[in-house]
Amino acid sequence: MELQQMRYVVAVAETANFTRAAERCRVVQSALSHQIARLERELGARLFDRTSRRVTLTPAGEAFLPAARQALDAAERARAEVAAASGELRGRLAIGAIPTVTAVDLPSALKTLHVRHPQVRITLRVGASDELAEQVRQGALDIAFLGLPPSVRPKGVRGLVLARGELVAVVAPGHPLADAAGVDLRRLSDEVFVDFPAGTAARAQSDEAFAAAGVSREVAFEITNADLMARLVRLGLGVAMMPAAFAPELPGVHVVELRDPPTRVEHLIWSRLRPSPAAAAFLEVLDIRAIVDDAAPDHPSTPLSE
Repeated sequence: MELQQMRYVVAVAETANFTRAAERCRVVQSALSHQIARLERELGARLFDRTSRRVTLTPAGEAFLPAARQALDAAERARAEVAAASGELRGRLAIGAIPTVTAVDLPSALKTLHVRHPQVRITLRVGASDELAEQVRQGALDIAFLGLPPSVRPKGVRGLVLARGELVAVVAPGHPLADAAGVDLRRLSDEVFVDFPAGTAARAQSDEAFAAAGVSREVAFEITNADLMARLVRLGLGVAMMPAAFAPELPGVHVVELRDPPTRVEHLIWSRLRPSPAAAAFLEVLDIRAIVDDAAPDHPSTPLSE
């Protein structure tokens, strides 16, 4: 079993296509297919179901993929550790973030890291908190910024609390509530909502608050992109709830404070393992490296700011 074979398996799994995987790995498709077939013979199990239209992981492939990623990450980390010992910081830094992160100026932090350590390969993936946390646990991400209800703490990772904040309502400029000094959830529940998809942590922040207030609401538009949510609100198709620190960044909408606002907690998480040299350097950019070693797994409660 070779690392290159594992790279090929990961590439096919992520692209769901042998041709695109070969292009990503910069190898001819026949060579990639040959190496995966050779690995399957060694393992005694097929890793992929192949049809003329799609490529999917078999149960054996599903079991193999996390271990392959961990092996590749370990090899990458070993190279980075050797380079760091020689005074050169390099390697990969994979970061995940919710679209409404506010506790950190993420673009500026990434720029600072790039200037300090230009050999570090930085990637950024925006997504839902639960998906990002799972990717950290699997090793696909080194670090992630999450936004969760106060009752939820990420499991199987290390981390700390960056900030706590309240949600506000955002409405169109001509909306009857646009000039309101404040509104309660019972009044707001009469509106049509634009919100994040059901089942996500971002959605749960609002759902739990309305349930606690004993009222229900209609969510007509389920959106993952905050800018698109703001466009729908601007056009008067619905109202939305956003973190108070993020809402002012949305152009063309009015912010309305809530009398009984839902709250959310922003977390920074990383794996149970010691951060890689690149991840440690990024934490230093954020000026929180000194407290990372004291943060306990499963209890990211050390506050950076309140």
